[in-house]
Amino acid sequence: MSDTALIVIDVQESFRHRDYWDEQAVPAFIERQQALIDGAKAAGIPVIQVFHVADSGFFSEASRFVTTLTPLRIAPDAVFRKRRHSALVGSGLDVWLVGNGIRRVIISGIRTEQCCETTTRHASDLGYAVDYVGEATLTFPMTDASGRAWSAAEIRARTELVLAGRFARIATVEVALAGPAEKIAA
Repeated sequence: MSDTALIVIDVQESFRHRDYWDEQAVPAFIERQQALIDGAKAAGIPVIQVFHVADSGFFSEASRFVTTLTPLRIAPDAVFRKRRHSALVGSGLDVWLVGNGIRRVIISGIRTEQCCETTTRHASDLGYAVDYVGEATLTFPMTDASGRAWSAAEIRARTELVLAGRFARIATVEVALAGPAEKIAA
């Protein structure tokens, strides 16, 4: 079994029901996320699906929106549910990773600067090698406290900037699937 796992975070229908949802960026995200999932499966890398759940609203199990975002196709090797930003808090994912000898994780999903970034930082602090695949993450425009509007592209660039070299290797789908940096350089 591979010592690498792909973690697909919060790619769920719940987001379609949020007021900030923007369908425009979804096709490109789905294409890159699907390429990552399919490539991981082909390479024998376990695919882990993580859903965010809450007691009420669109993220509650009762809403029936805690399902894979369509049209994404995924046959995960394991599924976890989380209630925090980091997929490694209270979900059991950390136990699964250790129990399966995982030393490297590939991060993808929704939202770029929230659960994906938080999980990346947490995994790095726990000692995992981390590939952050920004092109396989999705986020939405935001406005800061001073009234400045930030585009999704700006948020992704900022997230990659603060993670690069400190918490993760910023990678494309193809680079992440090629293996860790030392294998690529060889």
